[in-house]
Amino acid sequence: MRPIATTRSASGTPTGRLAVWWVIASEIVIFGGLLASYIMFRLSHPEWAEYASHTNTWIGAFNTFVLLTSSLSAVLAHQAAEAGNGKKAAKLLYWTMLGGITFAVVKGFEWNMEISHGFTISSNGFWSFYYTAAGLHALHVIAGVVIMGIVAQTAKQNLELHRVELIGIYWHFVDLVWIFLFPLLYIAK
Repeated sequence: MRPIATTRSASGTPTGRLAVWWVIASEIVIFGGLLASYIMFRLSHPEWAEYASHTNTWIGAFNTFVLLTSSLSAVLAHQAAEAGNGKKAAKLLYWTMLGGITFAVVKGFEWNMEISHGFTISSNGFWSFYYTAAGLHALHVIAGVVIMGIVAQTAKQNLELHRVELIGIYWHFVDLVWIFLFPLLYIAK
């Protein structure tokens, strides 16, 4: 028997899916405000191009590849869950988690390198935005990995397979945010 929270629906959309979309809508407001502020400041501070030139485009590109690849395994996990194959869905979620962990570890090394070169959050406005936006995104990656681990454990037992779709929706949002951050912070020099 499924819990009432997964079957109840006033809008025709399952409650869990509706909840994830509400979370994403609130996150769009947060990231949208942050990115809009960054763009406004960037346009009025041409010197930020020089600061941005110190970001490592290759590391950013590698992390973009890692996240996009992890999105593929999230899609495949959803397909497996829809087919009723919880063990395969869990295995694919573990691959997705590995992508998230790889992203966070690479980001940690990148920040260590930047900080060791004197580029800290208090260096100037560019680096403040850089660490705030990238840090907020990294926290979302870490949260996604943790939640995905919980979902994978239940999916492995062929339980609550609908949650695979829900964490997948969240993960795609996290990837989409990075698709905006990567060019703004790394490429636009």
